[in-house]
Amino acid sequence: MANIHQVAMLAGVSVATVSRVLNQQETVTAKTRIKVEEAIKKLNYEPNLLGRNLRTSESRILLILIPSISNPFYTEIIKGIETTALSQHYNILLCETDSNPERENIYYDLVRKKMADGIISMDPAVNIETLIKLAQTHSIIQCSEYAEDSGIPYVTINNEEAAYRAVKHLVKLGHERIAIINSDEKFLYARQRLAGYKRALAEHGINPRDSYSLYTHQLGFDYGKQAMKKILKLEEKPTAVFAVSDLLAIGALKEINQSGLNVPDDIAVVGFDNIDFSNMTNPTLTTISQPMYKMGSIAAEMLIDKIKGKTVESITLDHELITRESTSG
Repeated sequence: MANIHQVAMLAGVSVATVSRVLNQQETVTAKTRIKVEEAIKKLNYEPNLLGRNLRTSESRILLILIPSISNPFYTEIIKGIETTALSQHYNILLCETDSNPERENIYYDLVRKKMADGIISMDPAVNIETLIKLAQTHSIIQCSEYAEDSGIPYVTINNEEAAYRAVKHLVKLGHERIAIINSDEKFLYARQRLAGYKRALAEHGINPRDSYSLYTHQLGFDYGKQAMKKILKLEEKPTAVFAVSDLLAIGALKEINQSGLNVPDDIAVVGFDNIDFSNMTNPTLTTISQPMYKMGSIAAEMLIDKIKGKTVESITLDHELITRESTSG
């Protein structure tokens, strides 16, 4: 098996230069880097990652905190994170927190003990005080969900504006009785999307009704069904529903179909996220599309930059309203 000295000899450089190439340091010229990479390939050299990591105090592992692995919203984000991380010679460790502070602390300890280099947090129920304290000495990025004024950089979309666009679309179609199926308002995204819903109604002189605001404990298909069941029992039913996630919206669609009503003729439905399933429902779901893959890729770039000591700024990405059959027939 080839060693680093043989690589250096073949490339005509020092061992230190080979090491700098392996560690992706920017002090090496492109010409020298190519020579070293060609020598590595020719000799089929595999560096001792454990030894290198011990020397550099790096693990080359990034932790990804998500509340539930079963939520398809996270799938594309994780793909974006993983692709970017691997391209920079980092691996990822997926950590399902179940929004449990004790489980979170287990993962935080991996960073404290230098068994991981940084964290991308996507858990809306994360213990933010602990995360802020950890961010003072370790590299952390928030993705999608974030805490305002935490000082921790984040990548997200404008949730209020996106919800506003979704509800305005319903108003333009002639709907005035519009319900919202929301999550727990302790989450920032739930408050922001509620604000967008109310702004769209107020702009068109529509007063929101308390009976049209339904709240769920979690974002899930069954929770959407149960919320819709309550809506359908109202004496004056809404003609449209805005759900703050596609999973809730798909649950609502199912309940409407089972009740014998028609979507969108009797009740129109708009979701949020544009998960893959949203284009497979009957009818297909109008929704807000988040650039999930791009969000994950940028979060990984931000975290790796932060690990390298670079200054990182928060980023707000664009969103898109995808119009499908659940509002247009």
